[in-house]
Amino acid sequence: MLVFCLRYMDLFMYYISMYNTLMKIFFISSTAYIVFLMRFKKPYCTTYDSLGDDFPHLKVLLPAALVLTCIVQSGWTARELTWSYSLWLESIAFIPQIIMLNKIRIVENITSHYVAALGLYRFFYILNWIYRWQVDGFYCWTQILSGSLQTGLYIDFLYWYYVSMKEGKSVIELPI
Repeated sequence: MLVFCLRYMDLFMYYISMYNTLMKIFFISSTAYIVFLMRFKKPYCTTYDSLGDDFPHLKVLLPAALVLTCIVQSGWTARELTWSYSLWLESIAFIPQIIMLNKIRIVENITSHYVAALGLYRFFYILNWIYRWQVDGFYCWTQILSGSLQTGLYIDFLYWYYVSMKEGKSVIELPI
């Protein structure tokens, strides 16, 4: 949710189109609703292990994204820095889930499809960047590097997902 709030801070400052405004509101509100359901409603999934989920999210991810933003950003204005920070934060936000998935080693079918979809979504972003560079001559190092980092974090999981789907398994067994 923090990623979307930072990325769409300009929501009420700059009007681009009705579609753009509605999509930003949809992303923020649907993410807020999902966070509410996860925090305050009894989950349907009973396999969550709160004791095993001990990654120090705020102590690691937020400062790491800040350091990466200081190294590579799209500019030094407040708007560009928050946008760059949201890209870096999104790129490393998957790390706690990778750690949790590796701890449990057996990934349920629905979880594996969801994680694979997230990884493929980033892969298609990279294809979009290549297209934009070829057609428009536009590229942004912050987008390219943060997106490549995020895609790289998904590579191992996507490999095991592919192997499991190819073999017709209903769950993914991650190696130790």
